[in-house]
Amino acid sequence: MDETTPTTAAPYGTPDAPRLAVKGEAHLEVDPEIARIGITVSARGTDRRDALNDLTRRNATVIDLVKTYGESVEKLETGAFSISPELTKHGRGERIRAYHGRVHVTAELTDFTALGELTTRLADLELTRVDGPYWALRPGSPTHRQARQQAVREAVQRGREYAEALGTGLAALVELADIGAENSQPFGYGGPPPAMRAVAYGGAADMSEAAPIDLEPQRQRVYAQVNARFTMNPPQL
Repeated sequence: MDETTPTTAAPYGTPDAPRLAVKGEAHLEVDPEIARIGITVSARGTDRRDALNDLTRRNATVIDLVKTYGESVEKLETGAFSISPELTKHGRGERIRAYHGRVHVTAELTDFTALGELTTRLADLELTRVDGPYWALRPGSPTHRQARQQAVREAVQRGREYAEALGTGLAALVELADIGAENSQPFGYGGPPPAMRAVAYGGAADMSEAAPIDLEPQRQRVYAQVNARFTMNPPQL
């Protein structure tokens, strides 16, 4: 064979350099870092302008209330807005019976003590619905890195144990494949749906404030998995 012809490594190793393939996994359970709540503000009126004005006023009340919690609120976003007519039969035709308006607002908080108070105060507002909280880790949370590193250490440890069972040791790492390290309960990313812990729909506001609801943070599960291939020193079988 010509010396310039490349040689192909044996895919399953050789007697002089046996290959070993293992899987490393990590399962962590940690406290959440953020909580998200969805707020839906509604308005209804027989006149379009009146319904729109009521919706604008209630939306401003919600936004102002959330902003009073300062740094406890990490993110505040307005999502869908709609105002639509409600039609009813009138003789052979239809006529507009009323106008319905809705604005959806999302808030993310890092202070879970403030979360319970804010959720209760929002739910106490007129024609305001609160959904949540949805507990999560930040996408860049160090917990994800910790899980990936732990999965790699688990793969190395498992490889050593197999090699030791043959009376030998690992020689070199051939391949490390990242199969995925994902939070099983992120906000908006795969995994099981977030738990809905509080849903409320406010009627007319009362003069007295309701007591803050006690919300227990839901533990988050983080999973990571890698495949690793090693070469071993030849065992004496």
